This record gives sequence, structure tokens and C-alpha cells, in this order.
Amino acid sequence: MKISTRVRYGVRALMDIAENGSERPVSLKDVARRQGISEQYLEQLVLLLKGAGMLRSVRGSRGGFFLNRSASEIRINEIVKALGARIAFIDCLENQALCQRADCCAVRDLWQEANDAFWSVLSSVTLHDLMQQQQDKVERSRAPYYSVKRLAVDCTDLR
Repeated sequence: MKISTRVRYGVRALMDIAENGSERPVSLKDVARRQGISEQYLEQLVLLLKGAGMLRSVRGSRGGFFLNRSASEIRINEIVKALGARIAFIDCLENQALCQRADCCAVRDLWQEANDAFWSVLSSVTLHDLMQQQQDKVERSRAPYYSVKRLAVDCTDLR
């Protein structure tokens, strides 16, 4: 199982729009620059997120995007589903017909339980929660840090 680039970039784009779009629309050009995402790729993601009702657009020279709902109302599992991601630990969880043993397989039950826990976590976290966690990480990265190994990435540059 691997989280797709589409999902990772989509979540980051929504966080960026939520963080920067409280007073005026956020342009895709600005999101692309801040997040290091191709503007053309971002356009595809935004269309899906807009279609799912998470974003609304404003046209014009000062146009861009706003969240259509509060960040505290948008759950991560919704974003994953809106971006069309198929996430299952094994194929027979989505299509039982793929395996002759599906009805009597204890190992499949284990993967089902793990898959359910994964989706439970995604449904328990909101965009606002992630934004708060990100802010906490940035603030901690500014605190004095004494270690032999120092991260080469400045978290404040990742906004």
C-alpha cells in the first residue's frame, strides 16, 4: 500500500489554501510555488476537490480558491476519496471474488482489520488538525536544537 502523489499533493494544496485564503482567494500559481507542485498538476487536483465541494473559485485577475467549508469540517478520508485514490491493503478486500479463500481466510481478516483502522484514522483527522500539527512542528523547529545530526530542511521553508 502506498499513498499516491495525488493524495499527498492534494492534502498539501488544501492546507495551503486554508492557511492563506482567509481574506482573499488563493491563486494556484502561489500554491504551486509554495508547495513545489507543478501548476498544471495542481489544476487537475483542484478540479477534483472543487467537484467534491471542498473548494470554491473566484474568477478574475484577483481570483483564486477558497475552502468551501471550514477546515475543521473537512476530513482527510474525504480528500482521499475525492482524489479517487484506491487504498486497500490487499486486492481481495475490495473484490472478494479475486480469492477463493476469502470466506475462510484468517489472514484476510487481519488485513481487513488493519485496513479499517487505517480508514478510521483518516476519518478522525480534519484539515484543521493537520494545520495545527504543522504549525506546532514549525514552532518546535524554531526552538534551540542541540544534536549531532541536524535536519537539513528548514520547516519554515515548507509552508
